[in-house]
Amino acid sequence: MIRIYLMLILIIIAFFGVRAFLKTSPAVLARYAKFLFLLVTGLIVFYLAVTGRLNWFFALAGVAIAFIFRLMPALLRYAPYLHRLWSQFDSAKRNTSQRPNKTTTKGDMSIEEAYEVLDLKMGASEAEIIAAHRKLMQKIHPDRGGSNYLAAKINLAKKILLKK
Repeated sequence: MIRIYLMLILIIIAFFGVRAFLKTSPAVLARYAKFLFLLVTGLIVFYLAVTGRLNWFFALAGVAIAFIFRLMPALLRYAPYLHRLWSQFDSAKRNTSQRPNKTTTKGDMSIEEAYEVLDLKMGASEAEIIAAHRKLMQKIHPDRGGSNYLAAKINLAKKILLKK
């Protein structure tokens, strides 16, 4: 009977634990995971040190140090190339993360594309451009379930053709 109650309590704790886990933000979960990893690693190292079974760790550390010393000339020979690659990667990452998602500007659309977006023939009058713009915006406006991107393209086409 006691086992049944213990199982029910464990199931209830697991249920609420999973709910809390799903509601927690990824940044907090990452911090908890890092803390848990360090805690478990520390406890394992402490246990191995107390029981006297840490000899393999020191042997592995010695092999790693010897390997690093043998690899050092090659690393130093390729260090400038690796540094240049790393700086290119870092600058590209910084540029993409700092650049906001920009909408298209006047330089991104040609006059031919603007006529094509508004479904007009070359040399259409100002009244035809305004009418085509109004007709398309009534269909594709974001307030009516349309796309912001398409509305921006239509507005840009109108601006280019009217040169405003």
